[in-house]
Amino acid sequence: MKRGTLFLTAAPLALAMPAYAAHAENASAASGGETVAASAEAAQEDTTGAASGKAKEEVFSTGVAKGRDILDSAISTSSLKATEIRKLGARSLAEILRTLPGIRVEASSGEGNSNYTIRGLPLASGGSKYLQIEEDGLPVLEFGDIFNAGSDVFIRADLNLAAIEAIRGGSASTFASNSPGGVINLISKTGDSEGGTVQATTGLDYGEKRIDFEYGTRLSETLRFHVGGFYRSGEGPRDIGYNGYRGGQVKFNVTRQFDNGFVRLYGKLLDDRSPQYVPAPVMITGTDADPEFKKITNFDPKKDSLLSSNIGTFLSLDRDNQPVAENFHDGMHAKSKSIGLEAQFEIGGWSVTERARYSANSGDLFRLVPGSIAPAATIAAATGGAGATLRYANGPNAGQAITDLAGLNGNGLLASVYLAKVKLHSLNNFTNDLRANRVWKVGAGDLTVTAGLYKAMQTVDMDWLYSTAIQDVVGGGKAALVDVTNAAGTRVTQNGYSAFSIQGLSLLHRAFNVDYDITAPYGSVNYRFGKIAIGGSLRYDIGSVNGQVFGADLGGGRPGITSVDFNRDGVISVAESRTAILPLTQPSPVNYDYGYLSYSAGINFRIAEPLAIFARYSRGARANADKILFTSAIDYNSGDLPDSSNAYDTVKQLEGGVKFRQNGLALNLTGFHAKSEDDNIQSGSGLGTSRLYRAYGAEFEGSFRRGPFSLNAGATYTKAKIMKDFLNAAITGLEPRHQPEWTFQLMPQVSTRYATFGASAITVTSSYAQDTDQLRMPGFTVVNAFVQFHPTERVQLSVNANNLFNSLGYYEISQATVPANGIGWGRANNGRTISTSLSLSF
Repeated sequence: MKRGTLFLTAAPLALAMPAYAAHAENASAASGGETVAASAEAAQEDTTGAASGKAKEEVFSTGVAKGRDILDSAISTSSLKATEIRKLGARSLAEILRTLPGIRVEASSGEGNSNYTIRGLPLASGGSKYLQIEEDGLPVLEFGDIFNAGSDVFIRADLNLAAIEAIRGGSASTFASNSPGGVINLISKTGDSEGGTVQATTGLDYGEKRIDFEYGTRLSETLRFHVGGFYRSGEGPRDIGYNGYRGGQVKFNVTRQFDNGFVRLYGKLLDDRSPQYVPAPVMITGTDADPEFKKITNFDPKKDSLLSSNIGTFLSLDRDNQPVAENFHDGMHAKSKSIGLEAQFEIGGWSVTERARYSANSGDLFRLVPGSIAPAATIAAATGGAGATLRYANGPNAGQAITDLAGLNGNGLLASVYLAKVKLHSLNNFTNDLRANRVWKVGAGDLTVTAGLYKAMQTVDMDWLYSTAIQDVVGGGKAALVDVTNAAGTRVTQNGYSAFSIQGLSLLHRAFNVDYDITAPYGSVNYRFGKIAIGGSLRYDIGSVNGQVFGADLGGGRPGITSVDFNRDGVISVAESRTAILPLTQPSPVNYDYGYLSYSAGINFRIAEPLAIFARYSRGARANADKILFTSAIDYNSGDLPDSSNAYDTVKQLEGGVKFRQNGLALNLTGFHAKSEDDNIQSGSGLGTSRLYRAYGAEFEGSFRRGPFSLNAGATYTKAKIMKDFLNAAITGLEPRHQPEWTFQLMPQVSTRYATFGASAITVTSSYAQDTDQLRMPGFTVVNAFVQFHPTERVQLSVNANNLFNSLGYYEISQATVPANGIGWGRANNGRTISTSLSLSF
């Protein structure tokens, strides 16, 4: 905590320096006006131009009608180029995105299913409800917070990545659906920079072996292509006892240039497995206002997980109520096959852009969630009653009685855990965005008019399956399942399973297959005259939702528990008598329509060449999709919504700021005020929420470049409040959970002829663990460091240290207050990991 306190003290001083977070360059192709976002050539030009002190026009194209210099736009933006992303030492996409100001990322789940929010908008559940994550200008999934399947499950950062652009608030609400808070767009290389790279990476103190490649070139004056991808294998940054990371992806695109535009075809094949990290045990003492977190004996929350080589089989009933035994070590298994088209042409004075993509998304997600963690005697009595005894069900000590309960693994603990499988039958989607814009000379200014039509179809076809098991609490991937026998000598567990459901209940054993059809016409006008630009935009989303859901949770006498002879021994054990089933003969319909209007208006005043100010007001919304399934929002006799307003939640934002850019230094400062609605299911609890929120604050970002030295920096201040809770009045007026008042980003670096070295630091201040505003999670700082040696133009050796100082920080604590027995569980950041990479360019 001393390092964190020191950084919190130093960061505001560093931020006082004029700075600017590097924005993505767009270059217009001479032969046809194609927008090439953040190419490798543009990235190099930005570095040399900034070093020379020349102020350059910087064009931003994500979430706006037409790419233009950011000093002429009433928006708040950030971007990262590929060269900077490779220095971060990030182990996942979430760890990259957390470096963007204004965006709150809980980067602790692993490769996917991390939590994202923006400008204090609520984080009642997982994923990115108000923030749309795009790949090459189209959403990865139409809804970024599909439970257990966030957008980041189906996207990876590799050498294909040219840049990441992010827009906060502003016109994001009208130039993309379901994105009232903002848009993050991952932009791929397109072969405009000829050549390629092969990179081999290995973990020096953790299990990772990875190979990346990318290559792009021109086949002729009018034809070029790019291809790239990665494959990896290894245990990963935590000790889980098995090879959890297995897989990779390949992406390609081919671009044909014409005199008046271009056509691009592209595709992606992703097949990747990675472990899902969930809350793990920790000792919590002290007071709610000043808690102390300590690791449990033989369990390090930064390096260990409840996952284990000994917990390798998942047993339950599938969608057809048939027994299944599957490989729990598959973890988060994401599969995606995408094919897309992008075209842009100048036709009769109009610039017409067409983007279309079909993605076949599927896979499985296995995770292990604590239900309770307590002394072994307590778990034994709760499972088998007074006088219950324990015996190892598997592992190296299988069959051995556990007699020293208090001394078990040095901590005396057992955990009752939920083994969960989410079967992603289909998250297929089709997206099409057609727009046209034209600029007219009107009086002394330029009038830009844009009209567009957005069409999307998203399937959400999945099962939620759960079983309950008993395991010991030990790190290093060595945990084993434990059997419990009652005082009468009857074993109440079966090979460690106490129920093939959640504690013998039908809770959350569900299946649903629902299709979402969205049509959204939109348009905008912008008039720029002299130093002033005034603009506004409208969008109307029309949605149609159809499908059916299965689950005893719906009530109506639907059966939810049965008995199944899993081991086929002719005897129904206690555990087998507690098996969850789906009421297949009693489905409930989902059949409703909705529509909502989004709008945005802003003004920008370019006071001088290096200085501009802006203001904007926006109203957007987000369709609630799967988060209102299995809730009272839907009448499950008709499938309709008794209250049509439950179909979507609105966000209203007012923002204003100042931008400065001159001679290698720049500054963005934006103030914001947001009001939002949220109808949701709280992650982990299954409980519904219906609330109004308010948040206000300010975000800063900037950079300073002089000679070999550069500094990127950011800071966000947020003050949020639950204005009204319609279901629990006691929550009204409190501060939302997981909302720090301050976040800081800092990235200094020095580049010389033969080496580049620097660091990236992220700081978050304290926040409440739950909405009751009792237990406070301490703030923390994570520092990543890097050094790149480039002895020749085409060879680079780099070393990255993630969490250099091995600091401990919690993104999530499941308890609302300090537990009486001092035993809690939470999701912590990963400990220090060091990797080295060798890159060869050609």
